[in-house]
Amino acid sequence: MQKLAEICIKRPVFATMLIMALVVLGIASYRKLGVDFFPKVEFPFVTISTVLPGAAPEEVESQISKRIEEAVNTISGIDELRSSSSEGSSVVSIQFSLDKDGDSAAQEVRDKVNQVLNQLPKDAKQPVIQKVATDASPVISIVVSSPREIRETTKLVEDLIKKNIESLNGVGEVRFIGDRTRQIQVVLDGEKLYSYNLNIDQIRMALAAQNVEIPGGRLDQGSREVSLRTLGRLLRPEDFAEIIIGTANGAPIRIRDVGKVVDGVQEPRSLARINGVPAVVLEVRKQAGTNTLEVIGVLKERIETLQSSGLIPKDLKVDYSRDQSFFIKGAFEAVEAHLVEGGIFASIIVLLFIRSWRATLIAALAIPTSIISTYTLMYVMGFTLNQISMLALVLMVGIVIDDAIVVLENIFRFQEEKGMSPTLAAIEGTREIGLAVLATTLSLAVVFMPVALMSGIVGRFMSSFGFTAAFAIMVSLLVSFTLTPALSAKFLKLAPHAKGDSGTKEGLLFKVVSRPYMGLLGWSMKHRWVIVVISLGVVYTTGPLFNSMGKDFLPVDDQSYFEVTVRTPPGSSLEGSTNAMGMVEAELQKLPGLKYLLTTIGADFQKRVDRGSIIVQLVQPEERKFTQQQLMEQARTMISKFSKDLVVGVQLPALISGGASDRDYQFYIQGPDLVQLEKYSKAIMTRLREVKGVADIDSSYEPGKPELRVDINRDKAADLNVSVNSIASALRTLVAGDDQATTYREGDDRYDVQLRVDKAFRTSPQALNRLFVPSTTLGNVPVSNVATLRDATGPSAIDRYNRQRQILIQANIAKGGSLSEAIEATQKIVQELNMPPQYATGTVGRSKEFGKAAVNFVSAFVLCFVFMYMILAAQFESFLDPITILLSLPLSVPFALLSLKIAGENYNIIYTSVGILVLFGIVKKNSILQVDHIKRLRAEGLPRIDAVLRGCEDPVAELAGNAGRLFAL
Repeated sequence: MQKLAEICIKRPVFATMLIMALVVLGIASYRKLGVDFFPKVEFPFVTISTVLPGAAPEEVESQISKRIEEAVNTISGIDELRSSSSEGSSVVSIQFSLDKDGDSAAQEVRDKVNQVLNQLPKDAKQPVIQKVATDASPVISIVVSSPREIRETTKLVEDLIKKNIESLNGVGEVRFIGDRTRQIQVVLDGEKLYSYNLNIDQIRMALAAQNVEIPGGRLDQGSREVSLRTLGRLLRPEDFAEIIIGTANGAPIRIRDVGKVVDGVQEPRSLARINGVPAVVLEVRKQAGTNTLEVIGVLKERIETLQSSGLIPKDLKVDYSRDQSFFIKGAFEAVEAHLVEGGIFASIIVLLFIRSWRATLIAALAIPTSIISTYTLMYVMGFTLNQISMLALVLMVGIVIDDAIVVLENIFRFQEEKGMSPTLAAIEGTREIGLAVLATTLSLAVVFMPVALMSGIVGRFMSSFGFTAAFAIMVSLLVSFTLTPALSAKFLKLAPHAKGDSGTKEGLLFKVVSRPYMGLLGWSMKHRWVIVVISLGVVYTTGPLFNSMGKDFLPVDDQSYFEVTVRTPPGSSLEGSTNAMGMVEAELQKLPGLKYLLTTIGADFQKRVDRGSIIVQLVQPEERKFTQQQLMEQARTMISKFSKDLVVGVQLPALISGGASDRDYQFYIQGPDLVQLEKYSKAIMTRLREVKGVADIDSSYEPGKPELRVDINRDKAADLNVSVNSIASALRTLVAGDDQATTYREGDDRYDVQLRVDKAFRTSPQALNRLFVPSTTLGNVPVSNVATLRDATGPSAIDRYNRQRQILIQANIAKGGSLSEAIEATQKIVQELNMPPQYATGTVGRSKEFGKAAVNFVSAFVLCFVFMYMILAAQFESFLDPITILLSLPLSVPFALLSLKIAGENYNIIYTSVGILVLFGIVKKNSILQVDHIKRLRAEGLPRIDAVLRGCEDPVAELAGNAGRLFAL
């Protein structure tokens, strides 16, 4: 490297062009980099969704979920296998190990599921298998409200907005919430069916047979062909009433004789409203790997174009919710500002100590050249400008300038103290310090490489941080050996000293820093055993300090919106949930800084109407007095009055999709008996409520959902020639309805035709007893003749984890609490419960990754020490000197923990650990400079004590400057 420096000193244009090439590439790469919140990370995660209309959770579990689990369980590389069986719906989720290819995993799942399709119930719909992309999450919700009827609004939104944005680049899926889709409904009168001796199967077959359009082939007429079409489709909804379904005494029986035809909407299973006004929501998901800001920008531009062209009627009001672009753009601009401000402050610190604007300018050039050049690596590696990679760039601002400053100060010292010419000082100064700079930079780079190579999900996210930081440091090394000495030889000139001033070491700032430090150092050298004892005491405090602190996974960012989740009592209807949500909305309207409330019910895949969420959109942080976290605590207090009747929670909406729940705390209990699982979960939840900072405690198990069970009298049914299958099938069609008995086409739109009995016959057990089921000999038989109806209760959903039933306990961590304390308290409770061996417990989600991340960072710390020792041993050609340097690192940790303690902050597994690694790099770099200088002075013949004192005094400006620059950042 010294030879390269000498070449660049003699050929400054070559040095300038070498660095400019990196800068030009960096600028070109910067323009192509995407901006996002998190790095692009893909995990092999596959879901299998199956619908069995009208089936109870236990039936869904036994008939679908367990069979699919048995089929896919033999696939290699499965990390977690989950399933959730709710009314009429099964969702099996498979999380593979990170080394599994997502596409091949999805294909293997399809192959296995296809093998068991014939084992699934005949009424089950085709399973939908999807590879879930964690970065293909909802990025924005388009909320459309109008004074029109909701059915008309839905149609306009679908035709004018949804179809226009689905084709945009980057848009992956657009999903309706709160829509009311048109449906032709054939509503039957149960008593009239009996009077005409007709059953439901006859009606269904008649609808399917008399509303068809079948190609009839071609007529060959010599020189031309004529296509034959049989026009059997009905042209108007009211024509369905004229369909003949049978005869009585020679007269035709039409549908209008046994029921009516309604041109209506599908049964509502979701709802949306903004500030209490009914609305339709389009939830937009982006394609995996695309840029969030670009997708949202193009989408908004398209909608603005549609509005300005008059295609969207003026009475359709379009709002945006969960708009991630504001937060991502704000966070990106804030980090960019910190990047610039950090560079300016770092340069000011250099100027204060060196007192030379020329030297400051030369050193400061290392910041933009290193940072801009790093964009090239980010582009080549496929990184984006996100929270993680930008954090690396901000932290590197104070580090990349160090190499240039070390070289520059040594050149400056050679000019000032030895009277050398600028060119000779540049050559000799760089040669003397070159090996130390190379060692410090390499040992600093290896601090971050273990972070880039960490395993687990956190490792996938942090790899961009490690590579970005390491590359910026290596570019700064190149700058310090090329551009810095070349510019120093040409432009670095010493200012004339004032009378009585022998140089920079006589400056006021240097004296303020140096004299107290040298006095303390002199006393320490005379009382070395005292210092050793104090140091051991400081290191010993690391454990108690760390144990006394709360530990969290990720910090809470102010995104200007949060989510209030509401779960109503089991069995609640859409109307009941709507009324309950209205009471919660009324309380939340009192929050200061509120912009609007977006309420949705039944927005999940299963469209469960007993749960909903309220997006609390706040004004921007600068426009309100309270932080988002303070407002979340206020909201939690305000809605606590509803906790007796409702299960409510306050949390941040998930920014990453792919998992079931996004709560901070997730703990499962697994075992064979649901009753026993419920007992254990209640005991844990009761004790957990006493733990400080644990809020919104909830369980995935919801017993007590009311259900009406049909007990079939098999002997009577056999006597009356009624099969069990016909009873179940007829009741399902009569009560739940056949949502696609046939279809109706109008223009290029197609609508489902539903067949169902009138509501009067499906409101109570007495009403159901009036229904009739088909008999092969008697025509119709009353339900009461072959079955008994009784009230009962059952679970709303049954969850399974790795093929065993489980109950998931979830909670959020409020201010004053920590995830580590919640997990420790739970483990203590579990030990006291003394559960049988067939019952297992553990953490999932963030709680699980919390533990994995801690282990991975410990491994990264160990690797850092090993790599640093190897590099230092190679530099100093000594097995002992590296230990002297590395002993300084443990001394820095207690003070980092103490600063968090004083600030009232928890230890953040991700960012705090990264901060300590950066601290290690700075402390170690300072130690290397001191030890290297001391060894040179000893080689020149100075006594040991004098060499130590002198070796620590000479670089004091650099050491103080390092501290000042980091503090400025």
